[in-house]
Amino acid sequence: MTITIKDKAGAAAMRLAGRLASEVLDYLSPFVKPGITTNEIDRLAHLYMTQVQGTVPAPLGYQPPGYAPYPKSLCTSVNHVVCHGIPNDKVLKKGDIVNIDVTVIKDGWHGDTSRMFLVGDCSIAAKRLCQVTYEAMWHGIAKVRPGVRLGDIGHAIQVFAERQGYSIVREFCGHGIGQKFHEEPQVLHYGRPGTLEVLREGMVFTIEPMINLGKRDIKDGPEKDGWTIVTRDHSLSAQWEHTVLVTPNGYEVLTVSAGSPPLPDFVPGFAPDSVAAIAGVAKT
Repeated sequence: MTITIKDKAGAAAMRLAGRLASEVLDYLSPFVKPGITTNEIDRLAHLYMTQVQGTVPAPLGYQPPGYAPYPKSLCTSVNHVVCHGIPNDKVLKKGDIVNIDVTVIKDGWHGDTSRMFLVGDCSIAAKRLCQVTYEAMWHGIAKVRPGVRLGDIGHAIQVFAERQGYSIVREFCGHGIGQKFHEEPQVLHYGRPGTLEVLREGMVFTIEPMINLGKRDIKDGPEKDGWTIVTRDHSLSAQWEHTVLVTPNGYEVLTVSAGSPPLPDFVPGFAPDSVAAIAGVAKT
């Protein structure tokens, strides 16, 4: 396994790209309401990235082996769509939940993040799923520090989510990121403590659990577009994503900005004085 270690300059470049990705979501937030289409969200994001930020939307034209080129500038996954939903002309309605997943490229470096949005007044079940998924991501982030293993992160996420009565999607995972969109290592959102790769200072990767209200089973979406993934039982699914840097004593979350949601109360030792990064010392 070849994992790229970011030096001081690389970390600074990733910090900038991460903040810019988060700022796209800040910009989009007021527009995510009943009556808008995900195509319109995509159009607004594309213009903001290219005309305001001077960034490149990494998903547009992205083509892993075996896939058709991705046709849009971000992913919009609505309700039972687990991930990689392609923006379209369907109108968002009151009660929908939608994950907006943004990856920008700035000066050759990638910033990758996603958030859940509640469209108007949503059900208690939908709100709780989104909140638990957010907290599950942070349970994983809070484990990050040198010497910890990737299995410790996945285990923390899995235990928390399953204790709340939810299921973890296992077919998709977080990933290393830097000058490439997807690098090693793979970051599973389930697992056993003390297993898999040991974290080292300078590693950068995403933590992005996908959590279902029902069973964990997934399938291709009815669109058969080669990208859209949905829950097999048609239950709601939620996802949050941050990009994280391993620091000498803990972690730094790179994909935060002025509009980022507040941190859960249990997150230890964070430094909220900067919107450019959230730094924390992970507990043993």
